[in-house]
Amino acid sequence: MLKMTMLAGAAMALALTTAPASAKELKSIGVSLGSMGNPFFVALSKGAEFEAKKTNPNVKITTVGFEYDLGKQVTQIDNFIAAGVDLILLNPGDPKAIGPAIKKAQAAGIVVVAVDTAAEGADATVTTNNVQAGEISCQYIVDKLGGKGDVIIENGPQVSAVIDRVTGCKNVFGKNAGIKVLSSDQDGKGSREGGLTVAQGYLTRFSKIDAIFAINDPQAIGTDLAAKQQNRSGIIITAVDGAPDIEASLKDAGSPQIQASASQDPFFMARRAVQIGVGILNGQKPASTVELLPSKLVTRDNIKDYKGWTSDRSQ
Repeated sequence: MLKMTMLAGAAMALALTTAPASAKELKSIGVSLGSMGNPFFVALSKGAEFEAKKTNPNVKITTVGFEYDLGKQVTQIDNFIAAGVDLILLNPGDPKAIGPAIKKAQAAGIVVVAVDTAAEGADATVTTNNVQAGEISCQYIVDKLGGKGDVIIENGPQVSAVIDRVTGCKNVFGKNAGIKVLSSDQDGKGSREGGLTVAQGYLTRFSKIDAIFAINDPQAIGTDLAAKQQNRSGIIITAVDGAPDIEASLKDAGSPQIQASASQDPFFMARRAVQIGVGILNGQKPASTVELLPSKLVTRDNIKDYKGWTSDRSQ
């Protein structure tokens, strides 16, 4: 079982042992991500490029989207091997099925680091601490309700990140006897449309709902839309991601029910992945195979200070 660790803070996260003079130079890096049309992956690619160029200003960076086609990602990894890259960063299309392609790359002497989701056999994984993200998003609900109310956990696709977020939320709700969970097993499909559909069902079924925790921002936005359509108000909606769309909602006086999102930091996530990859390249084994990055809660009160996925992080 993979050991996991959470960093004490960003300062510790950025601290790396100075490499020796004979360090192996990062000359080329291949990056394979879900879709370059997704702002999360755009921020990941920018973070990887920023850190790689800090390591070597002349590094060759090849970033591609596999558009959620596993076969395409396997081909991309083959292409990276043929090109002789030193390091591969990937968001796995399938954590297990990508395993043989990872082994093939490693056999060619290439370091492989997974980002956002663990991949079987990868040298390291850097991801958000999703249990903690679920905890802080649901603690916000408990605090707002004074520890008493009828709530819903709006579930999603059963991937590790979603399971962990729901686990974190249940940890918090379970410690508060005054919190009644009306539902926790409905799959909002991770999408705005899915969130809309399941929320319509909740709102029809339950006359009193005080709060809804959605496993990601798109579902939260769909849930808010369902509430507006049914003229339901006074529901606290929280989520996980800190994506551009939720930033807009948290600033929008017309969407007061969306109140918080536990943010991910894809730019920093990719920076850490490159740092760890370069370390492994030079014989520095990471303390843990999986590094968990802490999530920070973004609310209507602190949104003005939030550096989101699309902000300039190169300073």
